[in-house]
Amino acid sequence: MSRLTDLIARAKARDNALGDELEREFKALASRRAFGLNFERHRPESVELPGRPVRRGDKVRILPPRRSVQRADQRLWRVKRIDGEGEARMALVEMIDAEAPETVDVAVADLVVVAEFRDYIYPGLVSTGRVERGGDKPFHTVINGENFHVLEALTYTHRGKIDAIYIDPPYNTGARDWKYNNDYVEAEDLYRHSKWLAMMERRLQVARQLLNPMSSVLIVTIDEKEIHRIALLLEQMFPDGNLQTVAAVINPQGTGRVNEFSRTHEYVIFVMFGDIQLIPQSDNMFDRDERENDVPIEWRNLRRRERESVRGSRPNQFYAVFVDIESGLIHSVGDPLSDDIDITTIVAPAGTRAIFPRTPDGREMIWGIVPDRLRYLASKSFARVKNGDLVQFLNAGTVRAIEEGRVEISGKDRWGGVDARYSAGSKRLMPKTVWVREAHNAQASGTLLLKRLIGSRTFPFPKSLHAVEDCLRFFVSAKTDAIVLDFFSGSGTTAHAVMRLNRQDGGRRQCISVTNNEVAADEQAALRRSGLRPGDADWEKCGICDYITKPRIASAITGKTPDGKDIEGEYRFIDEFPMAEGFEENAEFFTLTYEAPVAVSHNLAFQRIAPLLWMRAGSAGRRIDDLPAAGWDVADTYGLLVDLDRAAAFCDAAAAQPTLRIAYVVTDDDRRFQAVARALPDSVEPVRLYESYLSNFRFSMGR
Repeated sequence: MSRLTDLIARAKARDNALGDELEREFKALASRRAFGLNFERHRPESVELPGRPVRRGDKVRILPPRRSVQRADQRLWRVKRIDGEGEARMALVEMIDAEAPETVDVAVADLVVVAEFRDYIYPGLVSTGRVERGGDKPFHTVINGENFHVLEALTYTHRGKIDAIYIDPPYNTGARDWKYNNDYVEAEDLYRHSKWLAMMERRLQVARQLLNPMSSVLIVTIDEKEIHRIALLLEQMFPDGNLQTVAAVINPQGTGRVNEFSRTHEYVIFVMFGDIQLIPQSDNMFDRDERENDVPIEWRNLRRRERESVRGSRPNQFYAVFVDIESGLIHSVGDPLSDDIDITTIVAPAGTRAIFPRTPDGREMIWGIVPDRLRYLASKSFARVKNGDLVQFLNAGTVRAIEEGRVEISGKDRWGGVDARYSAGSKRLMPKTVWVREAHNAQASGTLLLKRLIGSRTFPFPKSLHAVEDCLRFFVSAKTDAIVLDFFSGSGTTAHAVMRLNRQDGGRRQCISVTNNEVAADEQAALRRSGLRPGDADWEKCGICDYITKPRIASAITGKTPDGKDIEGEYRFIDEFPMAEGFEENAEFFTLTYEAPVAVSHNLAFQRIAPLLWMRAGSAGRRIDDLPAAGWDVADTYGLLVDLDRAAAFCDAAAAQPTLRIAYVVTDDDRRFQAVARALPDSVEPVRLYESYLSNFRFSMGR
């Protein structure tokens, strides 16, 4: 190893870029495990940015001629010079990593900027529309961009703030459903699985920085093609997470395959962090739907059954339960017995007999609760002796449900315990690891529901709205202000599910949906033959974000299809109401931009940085979209100070705004920044611009 380190150092001395590349590969090899999941991480991913203006110094590819369907030249070039104006602009480009220098003059219109994932980015956002029906509620946001770069942008706005991530990544079936380095990964690709894992690993590394380490959950849905690999990857990446996998039936009829079992289900992986609580609901997701019927309370056997629960394992939980011989009811409860006391020496009160926690073969075990707790339960008829020798009790959850009025008591049963039933929908159940629910049918609650929302526009295999809703409900039903992220958002199902949860309990949860504007593979050839390219308006309007995601979320909120008609039908799940009612929610749509750090630091990119400042402050209320003429401005949740000579007025306005969270101060002078920070209310976080923004993106993340 030391010899390799020396050689890498010598390579760096000759060619620093080559040395860095060798060092990265060396570290990747050195970190490989002798067991577990090993895979090739391949060369860093790259993505074409057709909407990005070409600048001097950019990495670019040369596009094939219009109306051509041939594969683009994958070589990378560096823009050395740009001459001319308008459509006549020409660029001198030089091939990158060529053995001998090679340059060529190319029309700027025939170039596309390429971002490699080892490159630093400085992101911005441009609004492309909004829907407002939610009053002062925070906005859901939809971001059109390469999800790796959007995740990096979110490290500035939402680091450690995300409560739940739900993703439905490409299933890697070999059906041209995803790209690696601008190429579709097909079934015959020998490196298909390692490319997929490399793609997922890079994104999950950044996503982890966004999750709240104290309490959050990562939810991943996948089918059998990659379940074993992604589960092992998640275990290796998140050793501090509690991982569980659920099998969820999404197609009861089954998907027919040649010489294979008919697939009816997919997998949902939950990775739980910190003290996140799995919240019981009125449905365990497997048995008959408990929500629709009265359900009897559940009596639990008092004697512990685990092998380790023998007498002495818990000194206060071995004692006698005395039962009235005539009535069969609990008479009294004895005190704990030490291990040296023979139970045959215990004398029962007159007219009673003693029951001890013993197995049928006479082995002495322990009871499940201490004597004082059993005495309390017996006094309330929450404990009983069934059939003469089976001591039973109600657990704390059932007792609490009785006290809260969710259980109706009709009297006592023949063993002296309460005769009671949960009213419909009031019982709280832990979900099982196999989910069988008609509402999770991907055809009815996915494909057909999406058709109602956006008409003839099609999207392959949309998730069941109610399956996503249930996944989130178990973790965010008690977090009414939760922030949910989906960075493979596809048709926008996750945002729709979050809106439904808000309607059910008046919550203010918000969803950040991230998707690119990729055009379906089978449509691209026809568009290219017609002379279109990515970046052209007529091409982009056919992309996933513009054609599916944005219209779906807008339709869900407004209750109207893209052509202005009321959506037909009703939601029929745990609540029923016409889809045309829509939701009292707000949403805004953005496209990711790539900014020059010099322009940012000189206040020349403020309009594209402004949405990030607003999102960091909670995505609520008015946004400051332009540099304020007065030198400062205070909106609902944040303020902006540009002219430090107006700091006193700014701080007074900040103190008068009770909902203010953040104060952005534009200055290169740390001393003056600290002076403003001291003058602000303690509840307001001071953030220095543009140092905080630039430093956030100066280091490589997830690479």
